[in-house]
Amino acid sequence: MVFSSLVFLFLFLPINLLLYYTVNNSTVRNWILIIFSLFFYAYGEPVWVLLLIISATVDFFIGRLIELNRNTWKAKAYLLTSILVNSSLLGFFKYWNFLASNIDMIFNLSLPHHQFLLPIGISFYTFQTLSYSVDVYRGEVKAQQQYHKFLLFVSLFHQLVAGPIVRYKDIAKEIEHRELSFDKFSSGVNRFAQGLAKKVLLANTAGALVTQLFIKDFTNLSHIGAWLGIIMFAFQIYFDFSGYSDMAIGLGKMFGFTYKENFNYPYVATSATEFWRRWHISLGSFFRDYVYIPLGGNKKFLYRNIFVVWMLTGLWHGASWNFVLWGLFYGFLLFIEKSFLLNILKKLPRFISHAYLLLAMLVGWVLFYFTDLSQGLYVLKTMFLINRVAFITPEVIIHLKNNSLFLLVAAICSTPILKNLYVYNLRNKLSKFHLDLPYVMDAVIVGSVIVITSALLLGDTYNPFLYFRF
Repeated sequence: MVFSSLVFLFLFLPINLLLYYTVNNSTVRNWILIIFSLFFYAYGEPVWVLLLIISATVDFFIGRLIELNRNTWKAKAYLLTSILVNSSLLGFFKYWNFLASNIDMIFNLSLPHHQFLLPIGISFYTFQTLSYSVDVYRGEVKAQQQYHKFLLFVSLFHQLVAGPIVRYKDIAKEIEHRELSFDKFSSGVNRFAQGLAKKVLLANTAGALVTQLFIKDFTNLSHIGAWLGIIMFAFQIYFDFSGYSDMAIGLGKMFGFTYKENFNYPYVATSATEFWRRWHISLGSFFRDYVYIPLGGNKKFLYRNIFVVWMLTGLWHGASWNFVLWGLFYGFLLFIEKSFLLNILKKLPRFISHAYLLLAMLVGWVLFYFTDLSQGLYVLKTMFLINRVAFITPEVIIHLKNNSLFLLVAAICSTPILKNLYVYNLRNKLSKFHLDLPYVMDAVIVGSVIVITSALLLGDTYNPFLYFRF
């Protein structure tokens, strides 16, 4: 099940909210969330619920054992067990075929391949349970003593299948006690509607054109067509993933949880370093706190640490060489930025450093998009006028004319312009004149978004979430 589906919007969510707010007992509310979350996860692939429960159960007991044996060799042994179990589950289901095929190619060993469908969200909830074990070992959080509360943390449907990656210590207090209020619920609804609009109105529109240019008309790709296609993909993946994060954060507020921000307008960055402080913040902070700093951070073996982190970042996104290259590409950019380039970029006019980031980011999205490296290389050569193809085709001219307004809107929505001019300033001004007017305005906006997106979803079968596959 996805958030941008009619089943979720008009059945699952209303029933869940109705039952949740009808009762006034925290334990019952927790169980309502657990049951609905497991159903949400099982809606498409019921069998993988068992894997989720197994992962949660193992780390629940390991967390308690670590706390019981704190400051002994046993605590470290239990932590290593958690790391081994989680990495094994993730490695087997996500990376075994990739590893086996590459070993076969090099050594001709004919290793067995397992054609499992990738369990949805396994990369997200595996990192969540693993971070819990590490935090308990470090003494940053106390081990949860009640199994159903830990299962609630792991299974919360708001962020279960596509993040953001939520750490136990960030919501530990809210698992025990949540404050519900009209203002928080209203804020959550607004944030959910914002994410829904990003997904349905912007990401899906951009994605449809990406499909047209890179799949249907790939053999007739022109120079301008290649640039248009990858720009549209940049908009698609940003609005798709940030929209999902907005919806997850909004849903969390509706149910009394506060999740940290996952995006901060990354396309306004002026360096790769800044870009990754703004893009998928929860993943970046995970690798920083659990890999980069333990390896030595900036203090020792800096460039080795960068290489390891960015190779893992690429692999986290998928078991394919294009993702490895994508991660190493950003690792190389951060390497040269830390070496000397950042000092140069700071002295240049902002529009030049911003242009550098946009160019690097678009090249990176080519590596990310094409799992077939030969196709990715072909597109890159087409973008930079190496391939002898048409500069522009009549079809691309039509696409540009039909989507010129969309490109402008998407570009504006990728920046904080609307947030600064409208969401806060206008709303605050209205609140001075009439106490209820801002809420009326919010209700009109949310209602309009629901009506428009529902109409589009009713007549459109193109509605993927890109990060479900990670």
